[in-house]
Amino acid sequence: MNPNLTVAYFSMEIGLKSAMPTFAGGLGILAADLMRSAADLGVKAACMTVCWQHGYLKQTIHPDGSQSYDDLNWNPEEHLQKLPQKVSVMIEGRPVTIGVWVYEIQGVKGVVPVYFLDTNLPENDAEAREITRYLYGGDLSMRIRQELVLGIGGVKMLRALGIAEIGIYHMNEGHAAFLTLELLREREWKDEKVRGSCAFTTHTPVQAGHDVFPYDLAHRIAGENLPWHIRKIAGEDALSMTLLAMHMSRYTCGVSKIHGEVSRSMFPGEKIDAITNGVHHLTWSGPEIQSLLDHHSPGWREDPSVLLDTCRSYPDEELWAAHQAGKARLIAEVNRRTGQDFSLDCLTIASARRVVPYKQPELLYANLERLKDVCQGAVQIIHAGNAHPSDPFSQGVIQRMVQRSSSLKGYVKIAYMDNYNPDLARLLVQGADVWLNTPMRLHEASGTSGMKACLNGVLNLSTLDGWWIEGYGFDPEAGWRIGPLVRALNDEGTRIIDAEDVYTQLQYEVIPEYYYAGRARWIRRMKRSIGLLGYFNAERCVKEYLEKAWNA
Repeated sequence: MNPNLTVAYFSMEIGLKSAMPTFAGGLGILAADLMRSAADLGVKAACMTVCWQHGYLKQTIHPDGSQSYDDLNWNPEEHLQKLPQKVSVMIEGRPVTIGVWVYEIQGVKGVVPVYFLDTNLPENDAEAREITRYLYGGDLSMRIRQELVLGIGGVKMLRALGIAEIGIYHMNEGHAAFLTLELLREREWKDEKVRGSCAFTTHTPVQAGHDVFPYDLAHRIAGENLPWHIRKIAGEDALSMTLLAMHMSRYTCGVSKIHGEVSRSMFPGEKIDAITNGVHHLTWSGPEIQSLLDHHSPGWREDPSVLLDTCRSYPDEELWAAHQAGKARLIAEVNRRTGQDFSLDCLTIASARRVVPYKQPELLYANLERLKDVCQGAVQIIHAGNAHPSDPFSQGVIQRMVQRSSSLKGYVKIAYMDNYNPDLARLLVQGADVWLNTPMRLHEASGTSGMKACLNGVLNLSTLDGWWIEGYGFDPEAGWRIGPLVRALNDEGTRIIDAEDVYTQLQYEVIPEYYYAGRARWIRRMKRSIGLLGYFNAERCVKEYLEKAWNA
């Protein structure tokens, strides 16, 4: 193995495939897409993450909408290669042994290894083996242990693997910030010798999403790993992983232009740029769409930017046939799972994401009488999204979604699909007609699911937040916006405005255009939607990182 890396990319989670539950949501899916594109571009990269025994739970939704959960068991030996290297990290004054597995991402021009750190080893006691059991599981003490394994253990493992010369250590969220402490130890505890080798991406536009630990707890768990000046670099009152990452990095960015603005307001005085996320075009496009693009957008596999110039030349009949093939697969899966009779010819809206308050998963149902009046049997809606078993908000959302499928019968069909994972996500983004996203404005950092939908000719109907502010500005004919072209008011005032606008857009724009305006007009929008992926792809994103963050 070549010991010289352009970038070592540290991420608490990575979503390579559904059978490997080492991720919880968009952060892990993005990490996988960026590493795939790095491999396609031949970037000398490696990813450091954790071999979670249980990344998320298997969800079962019952007829009354209640849910039950089981551990999603998997065997790393079926997917990963075990390596012999082991390292040790001091946690609560005692050594914890860390092993490692590897998965190699094969790209167009190169290979990117993904290293999975593992404490579930015979050398460790039961408590230490639990550290890599549940992703984001446990209390603050467990979170510190997990982040010590990723950050300090990850740097030590790179050395054990013979990888010493690394251009940039990239922290994908603050979870990895402890890597800077190991670099400090290696570099005579001089901040300036570390700062030039680190970059940081923040993904969270709300304060509650940033890891902050009381110093008494941090000293008890991390002990000698914390330098004498930890309060200077990580915050005076508490140990902020975000501040630690920012203060020890040469470059910090958010994941969309608007998220960069929000982050600068959250952390006044910090220098925060923005690199808008992208998606891996070959992973998320359906086979029929790929065949169409092969014929009419030659070279798109190696360089997706060609879609910008070629998207409007697709023959209408071929594009419609390719989309309908993906839609047929989705409808068949919905009917198989739910026993419903969703139709290939009915306008199909999909909405799939983590069930959390800021994403406003029930905005569409704010006024049920209005929804009935608008839809009149012309719309079918597919929802998906996992809820944590200890989260009453998300549990209640899903239960109400399921119950509405009965109360709205005859006006709109509703299906809630359990076990949202990358396989189901591909079906949804390849087969929906409209992708609905309703986050509270200024709360969505990026939102890459809408990009995946665009790639397949699916039209976005979204509030102006995250990437869609840029996407809609790039080409307003590629979808529809929810809410006015003004900054958000207070949360409640904006919610009321956005809820009414969903109904208005459906009633006067989306439904008439699908059924009555002639298919050519809808297909014209589909072509322009695909064109957006000429920019919102992970290859462009990686190239920006190379230029701005990785100093390559």
